[in-house]
Amino acid sequence: MKSNDRLWRDMIRRVAVAAAAVCLTALTGCHGREGLPAFEMPETFDMTRNYEITFWAKNDTNKTQTEIYEKAIDDFEKTYPNITVNLRLYTDYGKIYNDVITNIATDTTPNVCITYPDHIATYLTGVNQVVPLDDLIRDERYGFGGSDVRFDSPSFDEIIPDFLDECMIDGHYYALPYMRSTEACYVNKTYVEKLGYKLPETLTWDFVWEVSEAALAKDEEGNYLVNGQKVLIPFIYKSTDNMMIQMLKQKDAGYSTDAGDILLFNDTTGGLLRTIAEHARTGAFSTFKISSYPANFLNAGQCIFAVDSTAGATWMGTDAPLSDISEDKIVRFDTEVMMIPQFDTDKPYMISQGPSVCVFNKKDPQEVMASWLFTQYLLTNDVQIAYSETEGYVPVTSKAQQSEEYQDYLAAAGTDNDVHYDVKIRAARLMLDNIGHTFVTPVFAGSASLRDASGQLIENTVKSVRRGQTTIDEEYTAALFDDISSLYRLDQAGSMGNRMAADGRDLGPLPDTSVILLASLAAAWLFIIAYAVFQKIKKKKNGR
Repeated sequence: MKSNDRLWRDMIRRVAVAAAAVCLTALTGCHGREGLPAFEMPETFDMTRNYEITFWAKNDTNKTQTEIYEKAIDDFEKTYPNITVNLRLYTDYGKIYNDVITNIATDTTPNVCITYPDHIATYLTGVNQVVPLDDLIRDERYGFGGSDVRFDSPSFDEIIPDFLDECMIDGHYYALPYMRSTEACYVNKTYVEKLGYKLPETLTWDFVWEVSEAALAKDEEGNYLVNGQKVLIPFIYKSTDNMMIQMLKQKDAGYSTDAGDILLFNDTTGGLLRTIAEHARTGAFSTFKISSYPANFLNAGQCIFAVDSTAGATWMGTDAPLSDISEDKIVRFDTEVMMIPQFDTDKPYMISQGPSVCVFNKKDPQEVMASWLFTQYLLTNDVQIAYSETEGYVPVTSKAQQSEEYQDYLAAAGTDNDVHYDVKIRAARLMLDNIGHTFVTPVFAGSASLRDASGQLIENTVKSVRRGQTTIDEEYTAALFDDISSLYRLDQAGSMGNRMAADGRDLGPLPDTSVILLASLAAAWLFIIAYAVFQKIKKKKNGR
């Protein structure tokens, strides 16, 4: 009996040690303790070998975008017949992010991935997981416009500097910009004028709030006077994280520093939340997460100010080619595409956003070279112009923007309600005309969580008001700050959830999704080990 007890204790101890090792490996594998050897660029790309690479990209229901990816791959493979590109499509950037985090732990990352710099900052906590592109970009043979590149690659100077700078983390380029957009306010101009107002050249927050409140007047039967319907939400914001970030930028208030210091929870933020609460209480304001897509309300004549990405312009307006509501619900009105509301119209700020492309490191440098060539191909005119024409994106190269083909596309605005849909092209022009007024937030490990937290502040505030739970005062916002900081692990510097770089720098907290994924991976290995131990004990017992 004692012998069996000792055997069980020994086995349990071994399982515990093994499980702890697995957990540490999973966690530190993404925390800079172990990783791949640094990528060293080979002298030449070996064309005698065959390569197979994977490309993870995002697409919703836009079949045209899928066809553009497929054509780009087909054309690239004709140019480089020794490289096969396998496309994997996702419906959400967050799902790509979660899968990459999981695959870093198992060393099965894709070769090329559509992503965001905030996400890349987390990928970088694994040593040498993402390839720094500095040397590749400038290489005379295989870099931009390189002598041995087999397609018409843009030169380094033809990449829009503002967009390329967005891909720099800790002094290195870890991605290439793929497409860029900003946010726009899509306005029902007909209703604004019906209410007795005239649209200014640049929207202000005060103007939008005033018109939104004025639109709430009803007749004796409870119908809104401006649209004659029972339903109206004058102002709907799609991305509340962008809303808070841009408001703070316009106010010159704190959000974060380049070093990763969290400045979000400040008095200005509290004041903005209390203002938003006032208009949520009257029903003048709501969000996508609470009420649904702004475009659906706008097109049904149930919204006056709808803020969404310029990339979402094909859903906006009376003749929107991708409208999600039935034709009998559409109300005809004049659509104006305007910059988001501002606090100071002399110093406007609007966020720059859009997908970038990163290259993951592999043990074989030649495989990385194949990945780099395909990544670079995504910036050719054929791909850039075709993709930008599907939605309100703009190309990231001056080569594409200034091309005759793209200029003809812009000039044909309004000639049809498909490729040349007027609202879509005006949204693209809004970005093109205001690149100098755009900005991006600091990128660091944990910046994705901070972004989510900024939007959650607004979401929670609006929900509290709608539920009539409490007065939105300083006491409420102070408690909300604590809750959101804890929820997104922004208050746990130095904790186990924080990531450390190889040089010991604290890189901020892992996103909750990443922690869950890594914990799940460790748990799965624990069960595998426990089962193996059980089988071993069973065999020993049966052998006696």
